[in-house]
Amino acid sequence: MRVIPESELIINSDGSIFHLHIKPEQLSDKIIMMGDPGRVTLTASFFDSIEFDIQSREFHTVTGMYKGKRITALSHGIGTDNIDIVVTELDALANVDFKTREVKKDFKQLTMIRVGTSGGMQPHCPVGTFVVSEKSIGFDGLIHYYNNSEKIREEEFELSFQKHVNWSPYHCSPYVVSADEGLVDQIGYDMIKGVTISAIGFYGPQGRHVRLALADPELNSKIESFRFEDHSITNYEMESSALAGLSKLMGHKAMTVCSIIANRVAQESNANYQGSIEDLIKIVLDRI
Repeated sequence: MRVIPESELIINSDGSIFHLHIKPEQLSDKIIMMGDPGRVTLTASFFDSIEFDIQSREFHTVTGMYKGKRITALSHGIGTDNIDIVVTELDALANVDFKTREVKKDFKQLTMIRVGTSGGMQPHCPVGTFVVSEKSIGFDGLIHYYNNSEKIREEEFELSFQKHVNWSPYHCSPYVVSADEGLVDQIGYDMIKGVTISAIGFYGPQGRHVRLALADPELNSKIESFRFEDHSITNYEMESSALAGLSKLMGHKAMTVCSIIANRVAQESNANYQGSIEDLIKIVLDRI
């Protein structure tokens, strides 16, 4: 059995994992994830009791009890590069023996739900609605760095999308991954289900024009008009594709659900979205 080298999996001197700074016994198998460390504090305010509260860089982790369920709330920061760190380290906490540096014989499956904010791309996704990422399109290229990605990617969807938008060869090849179907039904049975783009940036990569001109000013309109079977692209964010892809490759259950705080088509936004994200967090806590 492979012994994972210290350079491949860094364990801190206190026995915690490198970036998250948490130990295996501090992690629940039910995890609610969010970008903003402050939202972890908000989530933990609904807990009945708190076991651990750990802050390291942008990674804030609180494990506690909520209505008889042990739950970990964790912030992942912004971007799929951070998701690569977080999901890999969460999986290691659950499935690697830190003493022997070997993968445990018995696999432990994690349930991970990302609660985020997002910009809507369709008229039926107005500001204030909740959208479940039934499928995600990654513009980041992360999943292509891992072996066997073709087993979880939806290549026909990918090719259809690239053809429709005349995808630039200078961009990473987009990949399409579905969220865990059972989890989508469990959490989002009464929400909008759609296809979410995980962009590699917030401004130009999402079609925002501030001072720099866009390479393809029509990309968002082409994205809005794209259809594959009965699917349309509902929203933009920056993490769902990596969460869905890495989790599926590792054997975990994962999904993303977002509160729509802007509609790119109507050019409307709501900067005071605290109430809607709070409502969404409470729903996920009750249904996880």
